[in-house]
Amino acid sequence: MDKVTGIQFESLATIGPTGISRALSYAHENRAAFIRELMDFIRFPSVSAGNYGAVSKCAEWLARHLNHIGMERVSVIPTKRHPIVYAEKANSPGQATVLFYGHYDVQPAGRHDAWQTPPFEPVVRGDSLYGRGASDDKGQLFTHVKAIESFLRSSGKLPVNVKCIFEGEEEIGSPNLGQFLLNNRALLASDMALISDTSMPTPDKPAITCSLRGALGIDLEVSGPAHDIHSGIFGGAVRNPLHVLCGIIACLHDKTGRVAIPGFYDSVIEWSRQARDYMAKTGPSDETILKNAGARTGWGEEGYTLYERSTLRPSLSVTAITSGTDTARGANAIPASAHANLDIRLVPNQRSDEIGRIFHNYVHAVTPRSVRTAIRIRTAAKPAVTSVSHPGVQAAGKAYRLGFGKRPVFLLSGGTIPVVSMFKDMLGIETALMGFALPDDGKHGPNEKLYLPNFFKGIDTIIHFLGTLAIHNRNDDGRRDDH
Repeated sequence: MDKVTGIQFESLATIGPTGISRALSYAHENRAAFIRELMDFIRFPSVSAGNYGAVSKCAEWLARHLNHIGMERVSVIPTKRHPIVYAEKANSPGQATVLFYGHYDVQPAGRHDAWQTPPFEPVVRGDSLYGRGASDDKGQLFTHVKAIESFLRSSGKLPVNVKCIFEGEEEIGSPNLGQFLLNNRALLASDMALISDTSMPTPDKPAITCSLRGALGIDLEVSGPAHDIHSGIFGGAVRNPLHVLCGIIACLHDKTGRVAIPGFYDSVIEWSRQARDYMAKTGPSDETILKNAGARTGWGEEGYTLYERSTLRPSLSVTAITSGTDTARGANAIPASAHANLDIRLVPNQRSDEIGRIFHNYVHAVTPRSVRTAIRIRTAAKPAVTSVSHPGVQAAGKAYRLGFGKRPVFLLSGGTIPVVSMFKDMLGIETALMGFALPDDGKHGPNEKLYLPNFFKGIDTIIHFLGTLAIHNRNDDGRRDDH
């Protein structure tokens, strides 16, 4: 038994190479069916920001599918908003237990005229499957489901115990997941978690994500007159809340791109030269990041690459501004109020409550007395750092070598997956982050896609992960197998 994790490695090799080979053969023979089923999954417009009916129907479909492939104790568990789908195959005492996590909710499609094909009518073009959620996260979640199916349909069992929680609120900050975890700690007891909701730099360079930024979502409102007023009659005489909001936003950064809020960087860790050299060697170049963003030039803190700015440094972004009534465009009216949505990304050692406090103080300090500001914290998620020496992460490295034929690199991600820190704090388990998306997959944007060769290799990789977890870190002579 591993003294740190409690995993009984010697008891896990119950399927062996033949079982792994059978699972791989099943997966390869059923690739066309897997694509058809994934397309059915994507057709649900499961937008957690408001589409209650579609999210629930998607959860029910996923639960039926898990039942169909042979999972047990499948249930759709209601929350205050969108349901969580739970399933398990955990009837082998003495074996390790892996907790699979994914989310079946998606971002809003945005402007439909920006899509080449309708967002919820998936279509294969070339080597990619297009549709909202294809990459984030339905396609990646499905690599787990299809790997599990491949074992169950070919051997009738799994090499380890598996539990699955697939939630419908990740895209709105997982507001009800924490309470679910606290209420079900015994049910969810596991040795580690596995998530596929991250990216790899290129199709031939697999990656394990070892760091995620936290997130703080803020709603900022500036209000002035009691109602919208005529801009001709009152313009120049009454303070315009929209102008004030724009002025506040302009004060949030200095000319060099640093966040101008006093104390914002006080807790930020300075990374070592060795770590930054590794990032430069293994991560994307400035040119690649700009190409993937569709941007001509970079912006941000001086002294850092674009990869560093978007991963190991915090950021503050304005994601939306609204004002006036729905018909205010061209109405020549000064709006009674103006609203902005802000997204602050936090790095290890920064606390969301402290950053929220100094943001509140700064905004009120720069607000003119002629208007009022209101600040609401919409979401908060901690940064997360995973242990690269954890047995599960080591097993992930070996699985990538077998599935992609390449050793993975370790990457930092600027994104946020709230559940990673929740798993550590509430369940006491580490998470292996095995992503199969590509930087140009268009997550959260129009024409989102999933590169199908990665989808198939991802299924193979998860099969190898499950099948070799027992002996991942030992060679025949007992030496550590550093990947």
